This record gives sequence, C-alpha cells and structure tokens, in this order.
Amino acid sequence: MVDVSAKEVTVRDARAQCQVRFPADVAAELRRHGMSTKKGAVIDTAIIAGTMAVKRTSELIPFCHPLPIDGCRIGIDWSGENVLLVECDVRTTHRTGVEMEALTGATVAALTIYDMCKALSHKLVIGPARLAGKRGGKRDFGRVD
Repeated sequence: MVDVSAKEVTVRDARAQCQVRFPADVAAELRRHGMSTKKGAVIDTAIIAGTMAVKRTSELIPFCHPLPIDGCRIGIDWSGENVLLVECDVRTTHRTGVEMEALTGATVAALTIYDMCKALSHKLVIGPARLAGKRGGKRDFGRVD
C-alpha cells in the first residue's frame, strides 16, 4: 500500500458512472412493471448493493486503504430508452481519495441490476464504467457536484 501519512487531510469527493443497456423489449417490460422483477425492486436493491460495496472496497481491491465514508449517494435513472445510468457519489475527509469506492459502488449497482433482470434476458450489457470526476488532493478531475 502507498504510504499516505505525509499527505494533507482534505475533503475528497468522487463521482463514477456505469451504464446498463437493455434490449428494447426488456426495457419496455421493466417500465411496465414499475422497475420490478420476480426478484423484487430493481433500483432499490441496486442502490443498497452499491452502497454496501462502497463501504467494503478495501476488502475487494487489494491495495486500497480502508476509508471512513462521510457520504454516499447512488442515483439510477433512464438515459435514453434502453439505458440505465448509475451514478455513485462518495465523500470522505482523509489523506487519500475515494475514486475506487465510487467506481466500485457504480459497478456493483450495475451488476445487481443485471442479476435482478437476467431472467428477462442475458443480452444486457454493462458498461462503460468511468470516473466522471474527483475533487480534493493534488488535482481535481472532471465534475463532482
């Protein structure tokens, strides 16, 4: 692990995004059923899973520091007719950033959507996943609202 003890403690934010693309008939069926499948509420379950993943990132990614998470927000909404956009915003006050936590939250939420919907089709596509922005530390990147 990188030694971050000499770094300044600052507020650090990160936003990650991940898409889930559906076949048109599956997207229409999800809308018709209020974003619910036989497994339950798709969006609510994905938000819970993504939030849990954010808090456990250091257990999943070998060289990530365990961080106190000051805030986590996951939003999931349609971005076009057939694409759900997952956005994960994470904040900490620490010596290192939360980019990996945000990416982990967004991708685990997307994986959960796949799991909740795979009985409808295996033609769902996850990705791309990307860091949309970060703030704090040596340099800012992209946009974090």
